[in-house]
Amino acid sequence: MDRRTLLGGTAAGLLAAPTVVRAQAPITLNGAVQFNDDHVFNRTLLRFEELVKQYAGRPVNFVLHRNSSLGLEKQYFEYMSAGRAVDYGIVSPAHMSTFSRAAPFIDAPFLFRNLAHWNQVMDQDLLSPVAQEVERRARVMLIGYAGGGIRNIFANKPVSNMAEMRGLRVRVQGAPIWNRTFAAAGMAPQVIAYNEIYNAIQNNVLEAGENEAAGVLAMRFFEVAPQLAITEHAITVRPICFSAQTFARLPREVQEAVRRAGREAGVFGRQAESTEDGQTLARLEGEGRLRRIPFTDRAAMLAAVAPVMAAYAREIEAENIFSRISALSS
Repeated sequence: MDRRTLLGGTAAGLLAAPTVVRAQAPITLNGAVQFNDDHVFNRTLLRFEELVKQYAGRPVNFVLHRNSSLGLEKQYFEYMSAGRAVDYGIVSPAHMSTFSRAAPFIDAPFLFRNLAHWNQVMDQDLLSPVAQEVERRARVMLIGYAGGGIRNIFANKPVSNMAEMRGLRVRVQGAPIWNRTFAAAGMAPQVIAYNEIYNAIQNNVLEAGENEAAGVLAMRFFEVAPQLAITEHAITVRPICFSAQTFARLPREVQEAVRRAGREAGVFGRQAESTEDGQTLARLEGEGRLRRIPFTDRAAMLAAVAPVMAAYAREIEAENIFSRISALSS
């Protein structure tokens, strides 16, 4: 979530201090999350903490900075890359594009056919080439994969087919693939900060945005755009990230605990988010706060964006990953 201001005092203090103290002093790791305690990302990172403490065989202290108190995911990733201020966090692949052109592609719209297909990709570790590139170039390790939220389009008017979708002023993420695919589907995509979406729809600058259920709930998008078109255009991939520089300073037994805990916390996060996604939407609809609208032209939408997806995979040299993902049976 995009809050543009960074709380300078807190960040400056963290930037000035090393996160891992040598010798026999306790190990302290700083994490960051954009959301409140109820959000699945926060709960996933807390699960990661619990597992590290369980597996490390020695005391490890954690400080998790919540509610964007250290800025946004983009800043978290930069801090982890520099080995300062933030040691671990959950970051959207869109914020890794400076270091890996292929990174945003693993979270691209229209990449996964359904949740079963998405789970196959996770289980078979098909994203490992991107993780290796990110670690090599950004010095940030992808130690687990959370996510699993199905993204739909929330709008201030009903959108049930391609005709009603045409020209829709919708906010998209900054990675080029989002703009290109949404334009190919006939919409008018616009890139603005995440925390500006609510006001932009309220002021009719935008008509719509796109998000998974957890985001719709956390940001209260249903208040300004209560019509939810069930496009199922994306399923989120949210890596649990860890600073490679911090990792290198840790004792071996803690390193092993971090790797194991990252994998298991990712599984926890995927199961939680994919399970809660539909439950959240059903609850909001039952309370009269949003209306789910079946999208009848999903096949036509997928056909419209398919050439764009293939061309973009070639452009960023991700053809191998794309072909392997596409070839899975689910």
